[in-house]
Amino acid sequence: MNKSAAPVSEGEIAEIIKQAKAQLKPVEIKGGGTRDGLGCPVKTATTLSLAKLNGITLYEPGALTLVAKAGTTLKAVEKTLRAKNQRLAFEPMDHRALYGTKGEPTIGGVVACNISGSRRIQGGACRDSLIGVRFVDGNGDILKNGGRVMKNVTGLDLVKLLCGSHGTLGVITEVAFKVLPAPEREATLAIANLNTSQAIDVLSAALGSPFEITGAAHLPHNKGGALTALRVEGFDSQVEYRLSRLRKGVAAGLETRIIKGSQHDKLWRSIRDVEPFKNTSRCVWRLSVKPGDAPAIQQQISTMFDAKYVFDWGGGLIWIEIDDIENARANEIRKILSNFGGHATLVRAPAKTRLKVPVFQPAAPGIAALSSSIRKKFDPVGILNPGRMVVREPA
Repeated sequence: MNKSAAPVSEGEIAEIIKQAKAQLKPVEIKGGGTRDGLGCPVKTATTLSLAKLNGITLYEPGALTLVAKAGTTLKAVEKTLRAKNQRLAFEPMDHRALYGTKGEPTIGGVVACNISGSRRIQGGACRDSLIGVRFVDGNGDILKNGGRVMKNVTGLDLVKLLCGSHGTLGVITEVAFKVLPAPEREATLAIANLNTSQAIDVLSAALGSPFEITGAAHLPHNKGGALTALRVEGFDSQVEYRLSRLRKGVAAGLETRIIKGSQHDKLWRSIRDVEPFKNTSRCVWRLSVKPGDAPAIQQQISTMFDAKYVFDWGGGLIWIEIDDIENARANEIRKILSNFGGHATLVRAPAKTRLKVPVFQPAAPGIAALSSSIRKKFDPVGILNPGRMVVREPA
């Protein structure tokens, strides 16, 4: 029978892990529960909830630094930053639209899964903003790395290693971020009715321009016709100038309009959270590719599957939605991507599919062996989220 534990301190977590190791009983680590469908399903004796390990422990707006316990909700972090006209640089995605889950995403979950959004092309990934971390490893030892100021990161960079480890190396208890000022204004240049090849050309030209694009997406299945979106942020006069130059340059001769205010916010929230694929039972894949390869990849996939698409990061990130046929057609999709040097993650699928199909891109033998060795160093008996990142743990 699965037991639940909701510790309120780092010390309690350490004791729970020590007992689990001694009894060889695996532990599933849970934050807000909003990303339960991400990764391979795990079967454990104990569910360790971090919901009660919450609170912002340090916020220095002048130093652009924020430190929070892992169970702190993302909503609380963003509210605190917004009060000082600041924000997280990487615009973390909210998976509730894809999974239909409830609750609130936590900042620890964001770090554990290295969650980023559309602004990644300009602000970097979650791990690029992370400057410090505290965690409990599989021995029950409390470790820390990095610091609470941007320049205080020395030695072995466990900060980057823990970010994106999906709870397989340790239970993250506290995280420290560098943050950024929020812009005075945001607006979007929307271009209508481009095919994917035309859209990627426009997005690439805009990203190669000096106009500091912070969002570059293409929605081929948008209601009312395909929509290509370029987001610009900054001071009011800068935004107006950049939009004007983009309209006369990369979008010259095309059907354009400016989206601003609540409609602008709604559009980028929809793109960030892949809302076009919500409320369906179809499988969702996340493809990371070279932007210039996106049209050819779409063409090859479309000859094999009835697929829908959302293109983000200028075409470097492709979300596709297909039916769950023959284990989500993983081999066919990854075979197509192998010709382009890309990789694929199965983000949404039934649990039975995720038990059979490698959810994450299978690593080369050398990388797989190294990853297994690292996991054994941090979690010698394999009790932390066992099997979350691989279908079968290496023996």
